[in-house]
Amino acid sequence: MSDTNGVMIPPMTTPESSSARGDEISRLRARVADLQRERDHLAAVVDILQEISSSLHFVDILQAIARKLGEAFGLDRCAIFLSGGQNEVRLVASYEDPSIRNLVVDLNRYPELKRAFESGETVFIPDAVNDPALRSIKSTLDMRNVRSIVVVPIQWKASTIGAIFLRTDRDAEPFSDADVRFCQVIASLTAKALRNAHRFEALLREQKEATQSQRRADLQRIALIAFMRRLLDSYSKADEHVWAETLLPKASDAEIERLVSVAIQVIEEEAKG
Repeated sequence: MSDTNGVMIPPMTTPESSSARGDEISRLRARVADLQRERDHLAAVVDILQEISSSLHFVDILQAIARKLGEAFGLDRCAIFLSGGQNEVRLVASYEDPSIRNLVVDLNRYPELKRAFESGETVFIPDAVNDPALRSIKSTLDMRNVRSIVVVPIQWKASTIGAIFLRTDRDAEPFSDADVRFCQVIASLTAKALRNAHRFEALLREQKEATQSQRRADLQRIALIAFMRRLLDSYSKADEHVWAETLLPKASDAEIERLVSVAIQVIEEEAKG
């Protein structure tokens, strides 16, 4: 658009057009933030897969997962619990204190954790201090400056065998729905890693039992050789062995079987020593 002298005149900016451009910029920024968060989630998944593939011991696997989640979200607390007895679970990995292992925890002290174990569903509490279900521990949440909590069950064959507990403080960015979905993916990976670790440890036990069985067989063979050597030595020194040899063919099969049974019993007793 130009005036009578040919000078270009910029189009007039209306409040409506400025608002529309502002909304578009906000949407673009939100989309960029979502893409960056997805990228960070994928990078965290890769890191966790690398960590858990380097070990087949479940305690090391769970500690690595707790550490990676704590670093990814800048958490106040990240812990992994496994099922224990009635109204009890075991804290087996902790981001804030890696030295904690196999600590028995009363579920009644953590209503959100108890809800996840009993329902088998993810518990997401965006504002923990003002949540009615956590009214009984509100003073504790205030003291610890808690903002949001996520508890994701770890399931194996439709049973809840554990849970990942994540908590942020008031100064941290709140969890989004995408963050919760990411935690659910990690819980699924954790279940698979625990299954593989369980199979590995079961295989080790089987190998150990096979080794012990082989050792018992070796001891029995050694005992048999020693027994036969003493038997032959004793027989060869006897004056009546020639006479005994003439009688041996006349022995009945039943008697031979009885003697074999006695010999086997002696061998087993020798092997125990």
